[in-house]
Amino acid sequence: MRVQPSDRLSRDEIEAEEVRALPAKEVFSPILDLTVDLDLALDLAAPIDLAVAANANVAAPIDAAVAANVLSVASTSAALASQGALIDQHISGEAIANAPQNAVLDQSDDVVDPGTGGTVVEPPTTIGDGLDGPLLNIDVHAVLDADLTAPIAGAVAANANVAAPIDAAVAANVASIGSSATAVADQDALITQNLDGVVAEATAAQDVEITQ
Repeated sequence: MRVQPSDRLSRDEIEAEEVRALPAKEVFSPILDLTVDLDLALDLAAPIDLAVAANANVAAPIDAAVAANVLSVASTSAALASQGALIDQHISGEAIANAPQNAVLDQSDDVVDPGTGGTVVEPPTTIGDGLDGPLLNIDVHAVLDADLTAPIAGAVAANANVAAPIDAAVAANVASIGSSATAVADQDALITQNLDGVVAEATAAQDVEITQ
């Protein structure tokens, strides 16, 4: 195989080369010049009046049994949950909730600067001016004045008897050979609930004077 000789520069050609400095790099101005002046005036009022009255009897006996055989051979798993519950609930009384609300709200003495509006920026007239300033100039001056009022009055009255006996039994054999799983859940519950002459009253009276 024949290799072609490469063209090389001679010493005279190298010495004849000249070095020149690169021109100064142009630095551009910012693309976006955004100025936002927000004048926000909020007058918020939310008087809240809440009354809650309740008479309640709550009973929740819970009985649970769990048995399991996991990856076991010739094993027995048994779960027994036996529950006997006697619950007697009696309520005799009054549940009265009153929520009177008297509110006087005056939101009429607001003094807000009307603002001067946005500023109009003259477009550049020459290429040099376009490079000196931002390509997009936005000046926003917003004024917001809001009066918000939300008077709330609520009343809740309740008489309640709650009973929740729960009985559970779980037995399981997982991947077992010759195993036995037994679950028995026996529940005897006697529940007596009585409301005797109970009174539940809820009153929400609202008197609001609003000036905006």
